[in-house]
Amino acid sequence: MLVASVIVDINTRALDDAFDYLVPANLAAPGGLEVGCAVLVDFAHRPAVGYVVGLRESTPDDDLGKFKLISERLSPPYFDEVSARCAQWIAREYCAPLSDAIHLFAPPGGAPKLKRNETGDKDWELVEPGVGPVDDRWVRLTQVGRSYIPPKTAVKQQALIEALREGEMRVAELALEVGSVNATIKALEKRGIVSIESRRRIRGVPGELPSDVRIPKLTSGQQAALDAIDSAMDAACGRVVLCDGVTGSGKTEVYLRAISRVLEQGGGAIVLVPEISLTAQTVARFRGRFGDQVAVLHSRLSKGERFDQWDLLRSGGARVAIGARSALFAPVHDLRLVIIDEEHEGSYKQDSSPRYHARDVALHLMRERGGTLVLGSATPALETLANCQLRDDWQRVVLPSRVKEQPMPSITIVDMTQEPGGSHRELFSREMVRALLEVRDQGHKAVMFLNQRGYANFIMCQDCGYVPHCANCSTSLTYHERGGDGPSLHCHHCDAHSSAPVVCPRCGSPYLSRSGVGTQRVQDELAALLGPDMPIIRMDADSTRTKGAHEKLLSSFAAEDRAVLLGTQMIAKGLDYPDVTLVGVINADTSLYLPDFRAGERGYQLLEQVSGRAGRGDLPGRVIIQSYWPQHPAIQAVAKHSRNVFLSQEIPLRRELSYPPYSRLINILLWGAQASEVEQEAKQLAGRLLEALLADSRYADVKLLGPSPCVFSKLKGSYRWHILIKAAADSQVAALINSVLKTRKKNGQGVSLAVDVDPMQLL
Repeated sequence: MLVASVIVDINTRALDDAFDYLVPANLAAPGGLEVGCAVLVDFAHRPAVGYVVGLRESTPDDDLGKFKLISERLSPPYFDEVSARCAQWIAREYCAPLSDAIHLFAPPGGAPKLKRNETGDKDWELVEPGVGPVDDRWVRLTQVGRSYIPPKTAVKQQALIEALREGEMRVAELALEVGSVNATIKALEKRGIVSIESRRRIRGVPGELPSDVRIPKLTSGQQAALDAIDSAMDAACGRVVLCDGVTGSGKTEVYLRAISRVLEQGGGAIVLVPEISLTAQTVARFRGRFGDQVAVLHSRLSKGERFDQWDLLRSGGARVAIGARSALFAPVHDLRLVIIDEEHEGSYKQDSSPRYHARDVALHLMRERGGTLVLGSATPALETLANCQLRDDWQRVVLPSRVKEQPMPSITIVDMTQEPGGSHRELFSREMVRALLEVRDQGHKAVMFLNQRGYANFIMCQDCGYVPHCANCSTSLTYHERGGDGPSLHCHHCDAHSSAPVVCPRCGSPYLSRSGVGTQRVQDELAALLGPDMPIIRMDADSTRTKGAHEKLLSSFAAEDRAVLLGTQMIAKGLDYPDVTLVGVINADTSLYLPDFRAGERGYQLLEQVSGRAGRGDLPGRVIIQSYWPQHPAIQAVAKHSRNVFLSQEIPLRRELSYPPYSRLINILLWGAQASEVEQEAKQLAGRLLEALLADSRYADVKLLGPSPCVFSKLKGSYRWHILIKAAADSQVAALINSVLKTRKKNGQGVSLAVDVDPMQLL
């Protein structure tokens, strides 16, 4: 008999393997049951949804009498054998439940599940997928219908026939125009006057394709990168190519050429971009080259739209997936190439279980499939640079110049401690004011960067020093000048908000000062400086909350003859506007002060990326960076266009303190509503982990730090502690952690736990 290996969809680390079930005769025929199908099974005397991850013929060693039968097939296959093995690897590597890992490969919003039925006769009830394919009914006149003349009294028939004489229409469109038409259409169909056809509707289809796509000539750097990618694809063994190119060096064109080759050979490709860089500009370029073979997957689409794009890939209707990190798990046929643009971005790290890093999962996936992984960045992650030095299957290719040989923008660092007082003392230096006025007078465009939304960082009573803090988080509230209900205080962690006080809640003083600077205040100051004829377009998390707002703001910026685009880190990358001549950084120090070992690296990457928005066209570009810490290596590296200025100080420090890439970190986070329970649970778990480490000689060099409260000791109403584990870069300590957590029992009712392998931040 046929035996299926099934991962049961029950969220617990205790179920760390697949279970064997017999395949009933009605599903054993070809096409009846395949790897990737969702099934209904009996598990521990209760029904459960499971996913088939393997099929085999039974052997004499199998005790078939102990095997249960699969009850029902619930879906077509969502994934193949390679994806099934990848899901199991993710669960082991990132200390996650198998069910969480397998969900990555299920359709967005489209997987069946079970829920308790408290009121009915059954304990459990099968819930069908929340979204699925949509079929529209189309109506057209038949040959007979073209000459049909309705009776004068059949008013609805007359309106319907008149509408259909213009061409076929959807029933929904006819209903909007004529009213309820189902009965009329049914009667006309019986008489052979109209015919009805069901057609699959794809929600969220992009607009018309560009008709004048131009394929540029490659620079020598682009050609070298493409040759390296071609060589890696010919080897078909999971090699990695890093395109280390300055901003504007044409990495996207290299990606397009590589994908063209894959498509010509009948394969498929996945392109990952940071979520915030997934603009209409990016998607249009890929669709302009590959047309309807491109499917787009990202969070701005509705569940129905995401499902349709996912299903296009599963059915083979599209062969190129473009999206944020979750697009890595799209069911692309014959996947041979994965491209991760801006590979250094922290958004490629998942912040919920399983806490995978898309770069590392993509590497594993390409090794399994014999494909090629391409990484692109002007500021590669330190781990990526280290791998290119240490591993033979990683190759770094440098693209040193921009595609049109434009010079890199000039960089001016302004030491704000040396600026004299004046009306713009807090925001704009004299150099920045002059440059902004020049942009306005010359009819050019500028990009202004400040990685802090709101109007002010916080408000403070000048009499008693009171600062309003979030009741749910250990952080001060940000002051917002504008909003639906006027001035307000917001928490940017839990999104709590309230009206801003008029007087101090503690002492009643009316003297409340606003400290720090946010994008709302900068917008006001820019408008006052540049006048009403200079559009100021603000792009931050507040102004882009609604669907399509991101694209609308960028389109309005592109349409203006002169304008200023003001924003947070979402404007730092992925934008290519040739008429931007000035980039201004209001405060370069924002991220450099964070108590995290990656703070300097992130600061350098952000400054280098935003600087690259200037001078991408025929006009020269200029960057002005304001800082109270101008000697910081990250700022000096950007000023001198030399990454080595930063690396020469950062690398020895990382090596001495044993931080990545010279070690592997695992951050175990515990949180709950009761501070004492969280602390007790953290200390007990740390003791068990330390005991397990000491008992196994393979982990003699592993260090356990903590437990201790997190930097943000309270977040979203929960108290937080963490345990940090440092191990060698090639350590397999995750297996030991898994074994300890598998038998963990909670002391308190509300203490939750998460394991973050290779964390991007420790706050």
